[in-house]
Amino acid sequence: MMFLDFEKPIAELRTRVAELRDTADSGSLDIEAEVGKLEAKADKMLRDTYAKLTPWQKTQVARHPQRPHLKDYIAGFVDDFMPLAGDRAFADDQAIIGGLGRIGGRKVMVIGHEKGDDTATRLRHNFGMAKPEGYRKAIRLMALADRFGIPVVTLVDTSGAFPGVQAEERGQAEAIARSTEACLALGVPMVSAIVGEGGSGGAIALAAANRVLMFEHAVYSVISPEGCASILWRTAEKAADAADAMKITAQDLEKLGIVDRIVPEPMGGAHRDAQAAVTALGKALGEELDALTSLAAEEVRRRRRDKFLAIG
Repeated sequence: MMFLDFEKPIAELRTRVAELRDTADSGSLDIEAEVGKLEAKADKMLRDTYAKLTPWQKTQVARHPQRPHLKDYIAGFVDDFMPLAGDRAFADDQAIIGGLGRIGGRKVMVIGHEKGDDTATRLRHNFGMAKPEGYRKAIRLMALADRFGIPVVTLVDTSGAFPGVQAEERGQAEAIARSTEACLALGVPMVSAIVGEGGSGGAIALAAANRVLMFEHAVYSVISPEGCASILWRTAEKAADAADAMKITAQDLEKLGIVDRIVPEPMGGAHRDAQAAVTALGKALGEELDALTSLAAEEVRRRRRDKFLAIG
């Protein structure tokens, strides 16, 4: 387990437990009682720490490299997944993965950001930062779902759209705007989930949905705390202050009406029990789809429009 900076006291206790177990394995001491006390203390410290996380600490949890990624969610609750590639214009952007599958027996179009979980996959998926062709692929898949009456499920986990010169040359801003427009125009139900980091237009391009879910320790913002701090205070060192001011946590966003439902995470974050997190999200998505699939196309559009017009 990779521990975050604010988890160092917990890490020290876990290290001590491991050392004591090694000693016990050697047969030199019977220290199970001491190990039990330390484990109980570590568990309590973990609960207490995660019960009062600051927005900046939640940002670190949302970015944890061991959190489940899109491929884990697809493997966990999407049956018969069939990936669909390419934007039919330029290339297949691996930062956005999409395809047909089933959630709870219901046909769905699943689209989401994939960050990768090691050096090779992170480079292949460009750390989840999509280029214009990625958003154009998403638009193509949403249009396909709309044509055949298939609900759309999107999973958002990106620090933002790729800001490179070539992406700008190929129309990054236009692609993001078109993708957001495609979400709003869908005549089929759309449910989105912010599963890690929801950054800027790169996130909203896949999250203008009827229902927006958000993991308990995910974050969702118009700019990263570091970027905000660099603008306001000319230094990224003020990122914690920026995170406090930006209202980026699931709890704040639910109060503001931007997020409709918070999905609880396992104690200590989704990275500590990926299977439990995947199961919880799959259940929540199924419930949201059940509530929407009986609606007519015009009602689906009206509810989505009213939802976003009511924000602010």
